[in-house]
Amino acid sequence: MQPFTFRTGKTPLLVSMPHTGTHIPDALARRMTPVALTVPDTDWHMDRLYDFLDALGASVLVATHSRYVVDLNRPPDNANLYPGQDTTGLCPVDTFHRQPIYAPGQAPEAGEIAERVAQYWNPYHDKLAEELARLKAQHGRALLWDAHSIFSVVPRFFEGTLPDFNLGTAEGRSCASGVGEALLAIAERAPGYRAVLNGRFKGGYITRRYGQPAEGVHAFQLELSEATYMDEAAPFGFRDDLATRVRPHLRAMVETFLETA
Repeated sequence: MQPFTFRTGKTPLLVSMPHTGTHIPDALARRMTPVALTVPDTDWHMDRLYDFLDALGASVLVATHSRYVVDLNRPPDNANLYPGQDTTGLCPVDTFHRQPIYAPGQAPEAGEIAERVAQYWNPYHDKLAEELARLKAQHGRALLWDAHSIFSVVPRFFEGTLPDFNLGTAEGRSCASGVGEALLAIAERAPGYRAVLNGRFKGGYITRRYGQPAEGVHAFQLELSEATYMDEAAPFGFRDDLATRVRPHLRAMVETFLETA
């Protein structure tokens, strides 16, 4: 299986979905725990939730493999993006709820991690960089929307219940001034939802690495609470009733990003 799927759009917008994949190669799956094989930390159903992207003319890059194989939103040297705070690594060994991913003695060592980076991480990032360069050459600018979701309650990373919309611009460094604030205003006007800009999630490696507004490349991350569109317990079903409610606000944010960045 290829590390990603990709479809080309007509606007300067590229939407990246690095944590939507669920595939784990058989040889690796045999080393994993039963809970790991349910891939609970997946950013579930992103492509289905963002079903309006083709209508907006976006290019869309979607990972096929689970983040348990390799995390595409972590730096290849496995540096902690949030110094002093807990996080999972490039090739995680436990889930967000601290459950072991591997059977005893089966966790990957440095050589295997390097192989996974070469086989899965590099191709995704090569395609991402290639498409941003194409968009900038064609349109004079490139806009990168990194789409994520997460459990609404994860004590490992934050206290209490996470806001519904968690917007990240790397403290304003990954996109033009005012863009994050414009998107936050849309989220804050959405009735029944809570939003924060550059809170616990400020943007991962992709946002920080590729966002270069001075060079015409603007990157933005949205970490959406899974409670807004799906069941948070296995089998992690999509909820049309919830998605229908949140999707118009999500689309308004993407459209505004296209207009303002």
